[in-house]
Parts: sequence; C-alpha cells; structure tokens
Amino acid sequence: MEKKRILWRGELTTQRSLSIRGLFCLSSGISWLMFFLMLPGLLFVAVSFATRGDHGELVWQFSLESYERLMGFSLFGWTPDYLLILWRSVEVAFITTLIAVLLSYPLSFFIASRPAKSRYMWLTLVIVPFWTNMVIRTYAWFYLLSPDLPLAKLACALGFIPEGTPLYPNVFAVYLGMVTVFLPFVVLPLYSSVERLDWSLVEAAQDLYSSRMRVFMQAILPQTAPGLAVGIILTFVPAMATFVVPDLLGGAKYMLVGNLIQQQFGASRDWPFGAAVSLGLMILTMISLQIYSRKGKEIEIV
Repeated sequence: MEKKRILWRGELTTQRSLSIRGLFCLSSGISWLMFFLMLPGLLFVAVSFATRGDHGELVWQFSLESYERLMGFSLFGWTPDYLLILWRSVEVAFITTLIAVLLSYPLSFFIASRPAKSRYMWLTLVIVPFWTNMVIRTYAWFYLLSPDLPLAKLACALGFIPEGTPLYPNVFAVYLGMVTVFLPFVVLPLYSSVERLDWSLVEAAQDLYSSRMRVFMQAILPQTAPGLAVGIILTFVPAMATFVVPDLLGGAKYMLVGNLIQQQFGASRDWPFGAAVSLGLMILTMISLQIYSRKGKEIEIV
C-alpha cells in the first residue's frame, strides 16, 4: 500500500518521516528532563521509603516511617510540628509574593513611564542584585539592621525593640530579606506586560467614570495578567523552598521547610526523612500552582 505523501515546507514527505524528525528534535530536551528531573525525582521516591541506619547510612528496607513522621506520628504520640513547618513555608511564600506584587506594580509603571533612553538604566538597577550571591546579599542585612544604623534606631524610638539591639533575628527581618531577594523576579516579567499596555482601554474606562479600583481590575489587571502569572510562579515556588534567608535572618526560632530539608541532608544525615519532606514540598507546590492556575483564568476573564 502506497504511503500518503504530504507537502511540508516545499518538501514532499510522509507523516512518519515528520514524526521521526520531530522526535529527533525533541530528543535532547527529553533526555535533559529524564536525567536531571525525572530520574532524581524517582530516586527521591525510592530513598523516602528506605530507612536510616544507626550511623546515618541508607538501609534499603521498605518503610513508611518517614511519611508517618512527616505527618506527626512517632513513638511519643502525635505532634503537628512538621505540618506547622510546611504550613509556615506556604504562608511565608504567599506573603512574600503578595508584598513583592504590591511593590512591583508601581515600580513597573514608574520604569515604563521613564524616557526610552533611561529605562535600561532603571532595569539595570533592578537586575544589579542578581550580580551578587544570595548569601552575600543576606549577610548585608546584618549590617543594615545593626543597632547603630537608622532602621534599628527608628524601631527603638518607636518602642518596638530595646535600645542597642538589632532588628534580627525576627519575622520582620525574614520578610525584608525574602522580599528584596525575590522582588526582581516579579518586576521584570510584570514590566514587560506594562510596557505593552493598551492605554486606550484605560482611557475608555476612565471616560465611563469608573473608579480607580475598577479601572485597575477591568482594564489594567487583565492586560498584565500574563506577566503577573510568570512573576508569581517565579517567586512563590522558590520562596517555599529557600533556607538561606530564614536561617540567617530568622535564626533557629523561624524554621521553614527548606531549613528542615537542609538539616536532614546535613548534620542529621537522615536522608529518607529529608526525601519525604522534599516530596511533600513538591506536592504542596503542585497543589498551589494548580489552585493559582484556576484562579488566574478567572482574573483574565474579569
């Protein structure tokens, strides 16, 4: 039976030949995902069901002990400590993303309203923090929040802290460090949407005597939703797993899931439990992204 030939880009070929070419072009990307994403994920699943030996070694014996411990069950009864750490991580990531979005909108409009020649300078100032390692940027807050500088003196004058004490470790320092680290991840994609904003729709809403909030919700937010979606994902996902900022600025009193995972693969050498916590974090991330994807569609429709 003669194979049906089709014309593709001036070449007479068959559907099978096109499929083979497509698979060949995708082979490098698929191989990359297989070796650096799927295989490590499967290895994490296998390790999470193993057990920890007396000296921290892996014992390949099937067990649900790590997951039971993650859910709070142990020999001494039930405790919500690890579940609270997971919830606190989601809470910190959500608040960090919310503050970053609230700061990014006026900053993006400010940059977009600058003359074309000076926009690159403002964008460069936003990108400059990426030129320095996150650990160094976090350590810089130790100096900025020290008792001798204006921030701590202002907090002392307002009665928030005793005299001669720094503004860390506490929740305020954690959020301050988190927002400054992840703010550029929201500003850059949001600016790209603001720059292409159709101002005729905004003017039409204003001509119809819409309030400022309604103009934003119905004329600006739907147009900037693509950039906002990218910024939220780029901020929320890594903010849930970060451990450098909470560890340095929050101290031992403010542990997130990233710190918990780092401890299990570090000093504790409890790899099965660390793998179980990592998988729990991945599941939380997927659930959060699924919820946001549904809510994001509603925003685009409004």
